[in-house]
Amino acid sequence: MHITYLRDLFNLHRAKVILGMLVLLIAAQDCMAQGIGYRRKHLEYYDDKPIHYGILFAVPFTRFNIRHNDDFLQKDSAFVIQSPTQASFRMGFTVNAFLTDHFDLRTTPSVSLYERQVKFSYPNAADRVEKRESTWIEVPLLLKYKSLRRVNSRMYMLAGVTFGVETNVKRNRGGGSAKLDTKSTDFSIDYGVGYEQFFEFFKFAPELRFSHGLTNMLQPSKNSVGSGISKMSTHTVTLYLNFE
Repeated sequence: MHITYLRDLFNLHRAKVILGMLVLLIAAQDCMAQGIGYRRKHLEYYDDKPIHYGILFAVPFTRFNIRHNDDFLQKDSAFVIQSPTQASFRMGFTVNAFLTDHFDLRTTPSVSLYERQVKFSYPNAADRVEKRESTWIEVPLLLKYKSLRRVNSRMYMLAGVTFGVETNVKRNRGGGSAKLDTKSTDFSIDYGVGYEQFFEFFKFAPELRFSHGLTNMLQPSKNSVGSGISKMSTHTVTLYLNFE
């Protein structure tokens, strides 16, 4: 009887110890989970300001969209005319105006260094490449739709238009010389998507933006270069790094 009683006491004690250890383990895990789940909200009152400023760096990948005319085979000795995609560089600043909890008005004036090419391939001769190395000032006007902020991050979409002016125009290019001439102004439709991450002292927003030019960039000239082309418009895909 005494031995059985002592054994029961021992088993009961061991059960209590195991149960207590389980309770402590669950409590510890709960505390750890709460600790991991807590995240400090940076720039908590960021959206209370009506206007924000920032800087941007971007890498555009650009080319011409080329449309051949109906007499391409008769007018031009080249059998293929294409525009390879070229990487470029852009930098500028950001002005973002608060409208509502979900909409902002945004502009990103910038300076872009482009090198666009037009490649002519001939059946019995070497390829010919026409390069357009130019500096452009571009001013977009964009409407931005942003999602609700989740602690320190949120997504956004934007769309709008951009007006661009070439600054280093050579007045004597094209014309009577055997060069392909292009216009010095452009107008495009832009749209894109981005992600905002808030840090302690600034907001970082990588963004992918697409731009489709509406202007026919082909400048009429007296020479025969580009005689098989009816329209050239710009097409650009740009990766932005925004800091506000």
